[in-house]
Amino acid sequence: MTKPIVRDADGRNETRNGLFSGDNPYDLSERWMTEAWQSEPNDANAMALATTNKAGLPNVRMVLLKEIEQGGFVFYTNSESAKGGELAGNSQAAFVLHWKSLGRQIRARGPVEAVSAEQSDAYFNSRHPQSRAGAVASQQSRPLDARDTLVKATAAVREKYGDDHIPRPSHWHGYRIRPLEIEFWADGDHRLHDRFRWTRDTPDGEWTIERLNP
Repeated sequence: MTKPIVRDADGRNETRNGLFSGDNPYDLSERWMTEAWQSEPNDANAMALATTNKAGLPNVRMVLLKEIEQGGFVFYTNSESAKGGELAGNSQAAFVLHWKSLGRQIRARGPVEAVSAEQSDAYFNSRHPQSRAGAVASQQSRPLDARDTLVKATAAVREKYGDDHIPRPSHWHGYRIRPLEIEFWADGDHRLHDRFRWTRDTPDGEWTIERLNP
């Protein structure tokens, strides 16, 4: 990765250090995530994921960020769910990771692509059998007459396949967000927060960094 161009609001060189140091946004994201796991009380990888439907109406929900790669952020879900349908119609998304215990957040947005079947299989098979069975049984985002219906369907999946052989449904897989923009934000006294925005024109382009007003 080429060292990014860094500018302040006046076009001058901007020095970043401490929390914001580094020339790779994925390494920086991983570093912040590692620190968050040590202080957040629950699910440090929980992120608010935003998509839009065909009419452009936004939709947001909490999902778990499972992988930070050199090139993107990966989460897994049912492609027949509401979010899956929205991503099929508009393969772009945005997310926010917010860690109240650290006073930090990461925002990102960009195009979305499916990860490989092999990568999806590897993560699916690492999950608890009950979670795998639930992924098979659930018709995510569609009406459910009673909770007991889903409980029984999940139990039937485990009985049919056994805990070691529950197959990944073809409609359940990973999505990779390849951001065109990533913003790192840290809380400051008296609302004098620090914000650095990384931007690029294409998912494989070079980054430019600028400091933003809080």
